[in-house]
Amino acid sequence: MDEGKARGWAICAVVAAALFWSSSYAVTKQVLADVGPLSIGAIRFTLAAALLGIMVRMRRKPVARPDARQRRMIHLSGLLGITVYFVLENIGVELSTASDASLIVATYPLMTMLLELVVFRTRMPLLRVGGVLLATVGAFLVVRNGAEVGGSERWFGDVLLLLGGLVWAGYNVLGKYAGRGQDAMTLTYHQTVAGAAGFLLASLLEAGDWQVPNGSASALLAYLAVACSVGGFLLYNYGLRRMTSSVAVNILNLVPVFGVLGAVVINGETVRLGQALGGAIIIAGVALGVIERRTAFEQAAVPEPAVVDARS
Repeated sequence: MDEGKARGWAICAVVAAALFWSSSYAVTKQVLADVGPLSIGAIRFTLAAALLGIMVRMRRKPVARPDARQRRMIHLSGLLGITVYFVLENIGVELSTASDASLIVATYPLMTMLLELVVFRTRMPLLRVGGVLLATVGAFLVVRNGAEVGGSERWFGDVLLLLGGLVWAGYNVLGKYAGRGQDAMTLTYHQTVAGAAGFLLASLLEAGDWQVPNGSASALLAYLAVACSVGGFLLYNYGLRRMTSSVAVNILNLVPVFGVLGAVVINGETVRLGQALGGAIIIAGVALGVIERRTAFEQAAVPEPAVVDARS
């Protein structure tokens, strides 16, 4: 496959991942009516780990296995990017709204790029600084709108979602090296196993509220596991192996667009003027911040490993 066609497929894969992940906010909001946020994560990622385990063992072509040190790094990235991130996301969505979550997630790519710039000590172009500041203003408008409309509970949910962005940024930086030399399926499997284990322990805090989910909630949980966890993560890992991380996270700016539409269609939420304005400013800031994509780090001859992004 020539380079242009490979890049095209990689872009399509990340766009598809963004579509799956954007739907997770509205779907999670629906399931929260019957299942606690920690239990949702435990069920979702345990099912995903089981399915990925079957897929890994059914492969006929042998692949390189991570050594002990690399496996520890992969497991740590899984705990950070799956357990910690989704705990913050699920609780944040429970307290806030799916549309708020979808708009706030637009700041995550910039958080990731900022952390990369700090860790790898690369220069930050003036346009990118302006984009960061503009996206921050947009996020503030979204959070303030949540406080005005939903009170302190919704405001706290929005803050948790912003903290999730910081965790997500750290996960991307750690995972940049954790998956070196591994194919997308192997990496996703090991990360999901670690994330599921973390969620199973965390879900014990909700043991007193456990109940068998109804048919509708069970179907939505299966969708989260199969489409958002297995499908979304595999697609993102596939795409990220064939492009730089900043390009991949920039494509994920489609998540808030898809996510707000999903919140309106699935949850019947109404997008207020303050949300729309904040979301537009966030997206404008992100677009401005990624105009100069080629940083010194990206130009260096550093192999791009597979990393799972976030968000959902």
